[in-house]
Amino acid sequence: MAAENENNPLTFSDEQILGQIYSTHVHSDTKFDAGSLFTLVENVLTRSTDIVENRVQETQGNINRSDDLIPRANFSSPLCTLKQISSELCCKPPGEENAHKTALTILNKLSTYSWDAKAVLTLAAFALEYGEFWLLSQHQPTDLLAKSLAIIKRVPSLTKDLGKHRIAILEFNTLIKATLKVIELIFELGKLASIHNTKDVPALIPALEQIPVDVYWAIITVAAIVTQIDSLILDKDTRQELAPFGQKINIILTKLRKKILLCKEQIEEAEYLKLLTLYFQTPTEISVVLKFLFYGKNTPKTNIYDGETQVSIDVLQKKDIFLFFSTLDIIESDFDYLIPIYNTIKTGDRYKILWVPIVEEWNDELRIQFDSLKSKMPWYVLYNSEPIRGIKFIREYLHFKNKPTIVVLSPQAKILHLNAFYMIEVWGLSGFPFTETIQESLTLESSWIHSLVKDINSHIPQWFKEQKYIFFYGGKDKEWIQRFTKFASTLASDPTLKEANISIELFCIEYEAVNVKRFWRGIESLFLTKVDKTITSVTQEVQKLFSYKNESGWALLTHGSTVLLTGHGTTMLKTVSEFDNWKKFVIKSGFEISFKEHYEKVVQSNRICSHIIIPKTTGKIPDFIECPECHRKMEVFISYKCCHIEEENIATNA
Repeated sequence: MAAENENNPLTFSDEQILGQIYSTHVHSDTKFDAGSLFTLVENVLTRSTDIVENRVQETQGNINRSDDLIPRANFSSPLCTLKQISSELCCKPPGEENAHKTALTILNKLSTYSWDAKAVLTLAAFALEYGEFWLLSQHQPTDLLAKSLAIIKRVPSLTKDLGKHRIAILEFNTLIKATLKVIELIFELGKLASIHNTKDVPALIPALEQIPVDVYWAIITVAAIVTQIDSLILDKDTRQELAPFGQKINIILTKLRKKILLCKEQIEEAEYLKLLTLYFQTPTEISVVLKFLFYGKNTPKTNIYDGETQVSIDVLQKKDIFLFFSTLDIIESDFDYLIPIYNTIKTGDRYKILWVPIVEEWNDELRIQFDSLKSKMPWYVLYNSEPIRGIKFIREYLHFKNKPTIVVLSPQAKILHLNAFYMIEVWGLSGFPFTETIQESLTLESSWIHSLVKDINSHIPQWFKEQKYIFFYGGKDKEWIQRFTKFASTLASDPTLKEANISIELFCIEYEAVNVKRFWRGIESLFLTKVDKTITSVTQEVQKLFSYKNESGWALLTHGSTVLLTGHGTTMLKTVSEFDNWKKFVIKSGFEISFKEHYEKVVQSNRICSHIIIPKTTGKIPDFIECPECHRKMEVFISYKCCHIEEENIATNA
């Protein structure tokens, strides 16, 4: 029994089948109009199977159909090839192993043809015989030529007593139609693949990879059907069992239908995304674009909330819109940044804020959560009982990664800023109305630290105003902080600096946990506004500071609000601790130049390159980043981190 199973194709896995049939396939440029041949085969088999059903069921169905398919006018049938295949199919003993051998022989003969052509050529060879058989059964009573041919082909052997073989005839007839449908769907997949890119329709890839196996089952099924028909015509005792082949073909049919349905869904989605992209690239009324983004072609009720009142989305016509995307997990502190902006624009009519909650699937619990959030937001709110139609566009093209995002749109739906949320976090109203142009001008300024620290301590704005030198510093290592505080304090109180009328202040970010979290969130936001922009000295300083977030220590020196230098804890500590070695240059060259020159000497002997951790939820991330220390391309690594414990500790300490 085990040996039998080893040779039984019905027990083969797809991998085993592929292992055998790929050796029969030779890639070539054989030109063949498989589509036209399939058209003719479909005509033949559709009418033949209709004749069979009418004869066996004794009904009067419509055989003379008006839906004939027409091949190309210059189509030439590959008759010799069809006859060769036909000779391989006919008069074979029953059995799955014999059917498998027949299928492999046919595949070898058709080695240079495409997979769909192999299937249709085999089916055409069968149709040539099957169609002629039932055509003769129609005409042989009155036509001597037909009658003589019918006797030679033993047509009466099967047709004179249809009742005796009724079940067997209907079985292979049904299987013929199913096999025909399989090949039709294989052709449909081929057409989809010829028109659409697998990047847009990824479901095509596994579907196309499966086609060789599907073709094999179509060919072996045809071989099994022919054997069964031969057995009935010759009235043999041994018959071919067709049920297992029927099960295989029906499984393939189901899978093909699902694959094609998925492909069509992806095609529809790809076409929708292309059109939506075009909308954002071509001046279009913003309310039209938003309707298409939220609802697609179907725009039932295009209402938004204004407080508890529902209004038409058309109220946004001719307005500059801040599209505020977030999940329902947003916390109030995330949208607190928008309150000052809302209070500024609410008296005018040009700018509007619209919150768009991103929900994959709504349920009662999420609706309650939505209502709670909506009640806290004074601006417009979108609610749709179904997921937003353009959710994929929002995630892939607008780079929404579940963190709050604000896309700034002009009245013509031009994207003025892909994500102004980071800009708002850093500069607040100073960046209004939050366009890319304004961001570029702000990030060119060397006083970028001002917005991040001005509200942390009441003394800092005054220090900025008085143009004092300030050391901002911090780190994970408390001992480092103590040592830096000691040496920097010694430096700041040194008589040499007092003689030069140089005033230095120290501020440790680590004094308050809330300040730490807020500071680094601001640095991250500032970094993300600059990460994919042209590299400047400001960009490098921000990048360096961001890379120090998880280091034992770091320090930043400013003159007023102008950033002079950002350094790693090791090099900055060494620089201030060695003040006695370079303070003699302060009177001659000034504190700033002297500090930088000594710092560079320290760096040269102890250079520490950066490593940066960018949350995947930040949206668009560049392919590579240049190291701000050595200016080489930084290597990219992927890490996974749970931040809940850290966040809970910060909340507890606060």
